[in-house]
Amino acid sequence: GMRAVIAVLRASGNLKRSEGHLPEDILVLRAIIDVNAPKFLAPDVPLFNGITSDLFPGVVLPVPDRKAMQAKSGESCVERNLQLTDYFWGKIVQIYDMMVVRH
Repeated sequence: GMRAVIAVLRASGNLKRSEGHLPEDILVLRAIIDVNAPKFLAPDVPLFNGITSDLFPGVVLPVPDRKAMQAKSGESCVERNLQLTDYFWGKIVQIYDMMVVRH
């Protein structure tokens, strides 16, 4: 309902402040994905991706530069005797993205 709309608007505003050089359609799409994607189960993600691609045809999101974050995550894993696998890195990024949107 309205809470979801407000969350998307807030996320869009935050992205506009931090990534103001990007076009607004990319900012809004990224906000919609950032706010809603963490709520879905794996089987629902393809449907959500289809809906967003219908709403924003031809819009391709740029991949954020997370090289520094990945390097520091790798260092932390080595210190804790863990392996930074692709799956683990993906989960770190998901948690980070969710924290950025929620706080």
